[in-house]
Amino acid sequence: MAEEWQGPLEKVDPWRWRLPKSYDGRMRVDGLIYADEKMLKRVRMDKTPQQVANVATLPGIVGHSLAMPDIHWGYGFPIGGVAATREDDGVVSPGGVGYDINCGVRLMSTSLTVDDVRGKVRGLLQGLYDAIPCGIGTKSKLRLSEAELKKALRDGARWAVGQGFGDAGDLERTEAGGSLPGADPDALSARALERGRPQLGTLGAGNHFIEIGRVVEVFDEAAARVFGLDVDGVTLMIHSGSRGLGYQVCDDWVKVMRRAMDRYKITVPDQQLACAPIKSDEGRGYLGAMNAAANYAWANRQVMMHWAEEVFAKSLGASPRHLGMNLIYDVAHNIAKFETHEVDGRREKLLVHRKGATRAFGPGQAELADVYRNLGQPVIIPGDMGTESYVLLGTERAMAETWGSTCHGAGRVMSRKEATRKAKGRSISRELEDRGIEIVCRSPKTLAEEMSEAYKDVSDVVNVVTNAGISKAVARLEPLGVIKG
Repeated sequence: MAEEWQGPLEKVDPWRWRLPKSYDGRMRVDGLIYADEKMLKRVRMDKTPQQVANVATLPGIVGHSLAMPDIHWGYGFPIGGVAATREDDGVVSPGGVGYDINCGVRLMSTSLTVDDVRGKVRGLLQGLYDAIPCGIGTKSKLRLSEAELKKALRDGARWAVGQGFGDAGDLERTEAGGSLPGADPDALSARALERGRPQLGTLGAGNHFIEIGRVVEVFDEAAARVFGLDVDGVTLMIHSGSRGLGYQVCDDWVKVMRRAMDRYKITVPDQQLACAPIKSDEGRGYLGAMNAAANYAWANRQVMMHWAEEVFAKSLGASPRHLGMNLIYDVAHNIAKFETHEVDGRREKLLVHRKGATRAFGPGQAELADVYRNLGQPVIIPGDMGTESYVLLGTERAMAETWGSTCHGAGRVMSRKEATRKAKGRSISRELEDRGIEIVCRSPKTLAEEMSEAYKDVSDVVNVVTNAGISKAVARLEPLGVIKG
């Protein structure tokens, strides 16, 4: 049995654990891990506190090296890691964003109830599966020239809306308006562009999914009304990212960063934390490429949402407007963004890395759509294909403590290989259907890798962030049907 990580974790309260910078003389700030007692043993077994400590050594880091309760081992940063670096003397690290740049989730409300779709979920899923390509190696129905692809990379969801996929109201309910400024398609390699051209409008595989769900519990009636969520109401959730294009961007720029570190006299305890000064040629180059990949992901989810609306309308014989299909919000999980936050009593421009973490801005933030400004930002926390998901709100405490960040999902506890081994001899699809969850999947292998036991209990994760005050619960959803690649 693997040995536990033996470093110091000081209990701040039942939901927070400090990793003091005295643990390693290279650490510039303390680590702060959000977890309860039950989670902490697994966190130690996973040895992710070491990655929290490693992130704390990055030049220009401020506040804490943060880890959300869905923390698990990742590339460089832990998945569930958050770190902010100063614009003037800080660095950017591709490992703080990850390979699936702007993997994220968007949630739609509808005016439908469970009774309206009873006996129709299988047909809806099949229609979605036919309309939205999913799985490894699938190609989109869109045929983009390189010039058109570069427009999508520059403008993100705005490009998609301009092509007739949705409307301008969707942009107000998308993080960053669905388009980061400074995107530079010319910072992408020919291979990245080649991988991206046929994949815009595709779901992908792994943990990506489309889910038809229902609201089973409301915790905040006022917020739920604004979101259009009622008990037994039907929802639609899409979880996907930047596909092979984003992967290639990360792969290309990690190599550039590794070569650059000697030039800037930067040393890191783990080469997977390869980085460069934000204001260097390499830093600006990576950010231009990453912003373009993030925009691609927002365009991708916007296109898929439009196609999903068409499927609902055709299958149920009504227009999306009559079906009351409205975007609640779209949030990114893997991204680095310039934001202004308070540091030691002063407002400073920071580059906030969120790796497997969700932005959770509190009330009053200028970036939020008018309809949400007094409430705070909607936060969508998907479980896995067999368990509940949550809708939360960002809080003022998150702004003060986590750079307006919270968890992003359940968090893995098994590798894909281990999950596949433990699923041997079982029919995961039949197990789901026995629980009333319809499933359409291109590959049984994906179902094994993504089975519920491979993840933490998402309710435990949400319990930590709500008790810690960095999120506020609005509603709980359960799946009626799921599409996996």
